[in-house]
Amino acid sequence: MTSDMDGKFDWLIAKAAAQPGPTLRVAVIHPVDASSLKGALDAAQAGIMTPILVGPIAKMSAAAELAGLDISGLVQIEAPYSHAAAARSVELIHEGNADALMKGALHTNEMMAEIVKRAGGLRTDRRMSHVFLLSTAGYHKPLLISDGALNISPDLTSKRWITQNAIDAACAIDIDPPKVAILSATEEVDPIIPSTLDAAALCKMADRGQIKGGVVDGPLAFDLAVSPESVATKGLKSPVAGDADILIVPAIEAGNMLAKQLDYLAGASAAGIVLGASVPIILTSRADSAEERLASCAFASAVAHWQRDQS
Repeated sequence: MTSDMDGKFDWLIAKAAAQPGPTLRVAVIHPVDASSLKGALDAAQAGIMTPILVGPIAKMSAAAELAGLDISGLVQIEAPYSHAAAARSVELIHEGNADALMKGALHTNEMMAEIVKRAGGLRTDRRMSHVFLLSTAGYHKPLLISDGALNISPDLTSKRWITQNAIDAACAIDIDPPKVAILSATEEVDPIIPSTLDAAALCKMADRGQIKGGVVDGPLAFDLAVSPESVATKGLKSPVAGDADILIVPAIEAGNMLAKQLDYLAGASAAGIVLGASVPIILTSRADSAEERLASCAFASAVAHWQRDQS
């Protein structure tokens, strides 16, 4: 994601900064580039989080100096390379010395390898999933999309947790109850299109209380999820259609393409986090601006505080 923020997430940043209690302690994994460091510094200055920089201190200091950033006031923990930084950051969570993780200048799979370990990782009984939060002039409210970054081809059980995680994220930013559209290529349940069968099953799971906190409908084509005009033209009766807060996509390709199309063609700004682990994970792209990293920090902070209130 590369869009400029233009104040699109000011409301989210203000909400995170106003949360009661101590700020979120975030282990920033291998922040050896300017964007990772600036995102962490901006979030600290906004009162959203307290960064803990985990990585090779010499490289972090050199990157900060080159970018004209002052990181001398931040806690810095030595880890010689990126994989070691990921492992040490997970340890900080287990030690009670950090409340969340933030991806720096390393590949997602390298970071997630430590997080998903069955012994010593951050697994829960949920499936981990990524949630994009987008703000675009083309839609009248924030829009959440899942999963476009983590689960490649999720089965029905995984889609249940993808949907639940997205609902929880929406509730954490005061979208309550969120309207959830389970996307496919059609609004009809068609046995030859597996995603329509999954959508129908997810709706029934919501009816039975296996998915909680949101209003779920599907299958819905994209136009029916977000366009009241399309809904009226097709005469569809739905509590979600035309006004969705959350779009649940069939597979990672659809979610990734959809989010990036909104970014590059519709001027959207994006934040992104992973839920389903024992703590929120700020999962940004290496191409994200520092402003988008700040919004992702605010998103994670709101979710973390909401989760504390629920426990």
